[in-house]
This record gives sequence, structure tokens and C-alpha cells, in this order.
Amino acid sequence: MSVYNTITLRSGLRVIHRHTQSPVVYCGFQVAVGTRNEQKGEEGLAHFCEHMIFKGTMRRHAMQIIKGLEVVGGDLNAFTTKDTTVFHAAILNEHLPKAVNLLSDIVFRSIFPPAEIEKEVEVVCDEIESYNDSPAELIYDEFERWLFPNHPLGHNILGNAEQLHSYKQDDFLRFHRRFYRPERTVFFVDGDVDFNRIVKMLRRQGFDSASEFAEGKRYADNIKLVEIPEFDTACEKTRTIVHDTHQAHVMIGCRAYKVGDKRRLPLYLLNNMIGGPGMSARLNIVLRERLALVYAVESYMMSYSDTGMWASYFGCEPKNVEKCCSLVRKELKRYAETPLSDVNLLAAKRQIKGQIGIACDQREQFALDFGKSFLHYGWERDIEKLYKDIDAITAKEVQEVAADLFTDDNLLTLIIK
Repeated sequence: MSVYNTITLRSGLRVIHRHTQSPVVYCGFQVAVGTRNEQKGEEGLAHFCEHMIFKGTMRRHAMQIIKGLEVVGGDLNAFTTKDTTVFHAAILNEHLPKAVNLLSDIVFRSIFPPAEIEKEVEVVCDEIESYNDSPAELIYDEFERWLFPNHPLGHNILGNAEQLHSYKQDDFLRFHRRFYRPERTVFFVDGDVDFNRIVKMLRRQGFDSASEFAEGKRYADNIKLVEIPEFDTACEKTRTIVHDTHQAHVMIGCRAYKVGDKRRLPLYLLNNMIGGPGMSARLNIVLRERLALVYAVESYMMSYSDTGMWASYFGCEPKNVEKCCSLVRKELKRYAETPLSDVNLLAAKRQIKGQIGIACDQREQFALDFGKSFLHYGWERDIEKLYKDIDAITAKEVQEVAADLFTDDNLLTLIIK
């Protein structure tokens, strides 16, 4: 029996709900649009559009939106990723109708007032400058730009100041009509609220009528993702950017597996062993605990519908860059050449399952996760099945993934110093 309630309304909006015994409800809209959907000349528009959606509708001006949930102690927020834009709220159960009404209004009925565009562009430009001042964050964008050259996945989410200053109201309206459509959107809810009550609230907002959104349908025709070009294994493998930083920042990584690839789960386990959040992650033991060469070291992976990536990041003194890089590659090679023992494999599985279980207790993040899974893949997030799939991973599968990815032809090294 599913732990979720789901429905697709006549407008195309999908709804997913998990019942949780708590007076706090987490809810919101997730829209299938992000940086990778931007066409040439639209760089940064997805993120800027997210900002501008809070600046006015036909019913509300910016200050009414800001205060809309705060007056009852609620929280309203949003963020943009490479493939998703999310508008979410935390609210007491009794005020859920207020949240549904406000979220529906701003996400689908924003008007992007020109005067607000002129003000908000300066806010986003300040955000860009703040980001540029932090090489530990900047290196992630620079690495993805290198890994996916001349492709929207390689664009940074914030865009650039010159491009942002060129956007007018019509640019936002055109982008909004193309992507902010019910059939590209999921409304997710986690809380102690009756599912039928949620559906009634959404119907009152017009989502059970296809006609209300019919006018904009022509703008949504022929939306296609830009095809991922083949990785050029003959490209340069090491790149250095001079940023005059006290500390050197280094990223070593490669392209990896898309969501539907059966090798993604063994990589998920392997990534956690190499540079996951635990202090016992292998790179943390080698680089920090044993040799005190770094303050921070981690690895991460991202998977999309058509591609993926894996990378490890660390910061160290410039004089130690070469040594640290050598140690990282040595550890990656070890996983590729030597299968895990039964004891180490079992320990890795036990650790990651424990981390997943604890993460599930963070209700807001879990609600965001199951909303995204349902949006992009139609999956109802099943933790027990995930545990079983993890238990089924073999040492051979983990080794094969390491041997496939961690090769000299695949690995790129980016240094900012």
C-alpha cells in the first residue's frame, strides 16, 4: 500500500501528499524548469524569474506577498536548480488554505512589474558578486561549465550581470508562459491534513479546469532539452584559474550516470564511502585526519534524465595541491582495482541506510525530495525499496563503477588559486 495520495487534475497539475502527524504542513509547487531549459540569450532568466515571481500579481503587490504567510508565523521561500524551480511554504495546519491561495497566485499569475525588475536586478547582481567572492562555491560552477561545454547544464544558475540588465517584462512573460504550466508542475504536501481537502483547495484555485490555462498552451509547444554532446576524452585534463586566494580550491571529477542507469545506485554507495558527510569518509580520513592537509573535503554526484556527474572537492594550501591530488587519485584507483571486502561492503550499506533514515526525519527536505521525484519521474519515493536495492549491491558492481569512471581519460582536475 502506498504511503502517498496522488491525483492529476484536469489542468494537468499533479498532486502528491504524505500524511504526517504534525501541526506543521510543508507544501509547495515544483516546476520542471531550470537553467538547462534556458535558450541562447536567456542565461540566468530561470533564476531571475524565480525572484520576480514574488514581486506582484494581479491580486497582490510585493509587500502583500512578503507578509502573506509571515503574519501567521509561516515561511515562504524558493530556489532554482539546473532542472527545477521550487516555491515552498511551512505553515500551521489551520493556515494551509492561505498558503495554497498565495502560492497558486504568485506561481501562475505573476505580472513581473517593470519597476520591480529594475530594483531586483541589482539584488541578483549583488548575489552574483557575493558568489564570485567565494571560490569554494565558484569552483562548482566553473567545473560544470568545463564538464558540459557549450551546453545549458554548464551555465551557472545566477547568470551574468550584463545579460540580466537586458531583461524586460516581455522576456519574463514569455519564459513564464512557456514553462510555468500545470502539466509541468507538481503540488506537494506533507502534513496532518485530509487529501480531499487539499484537492478542493486546488480546485478552488482553478486547477481542475483546463480552459483557464489554455491561452498559454501555444507558448509551451516543442519544448525540448538540448542534447548532451559526447565528452571529448582528448580534451585537456587539468586547468588552473588564478584568483589570488589564500587557499587553493581543487575539484577532481567526471561525467557519470543518468537517473535510469542501473549503475547509479552503486555509485551512490561508492560516493558516500569516498567523500560522504561522515567523518569516516575515506578522503576525510586520508587528507585531514591522518595528514592534516585540508580543512574540508567532500564528494558529490548529480543525476539528470540524460546524464550525470561525480566530483570531489577539497581546499588546501597551494604548496600541497599536487600531493593532495595524488592522494585522491590513489584512493580512486584503489576502489577501481580492489573489490570491497564483505565486511567493508556491509558496513558501507549499514551507514548509508542509517543516513537515509535520519534524513527522512527532516520532514521539509523529505517533502522537497519526494516532490521532485514525482515531478520528474513519476516516482512515489519508497524508502523500504531503496533499502532493498542498496542491500542488493555487490562488491563487483561497486568496483566496476569505479573502474569505469575513475580513469585518466575521464577525470578532470580544476584548480583555483
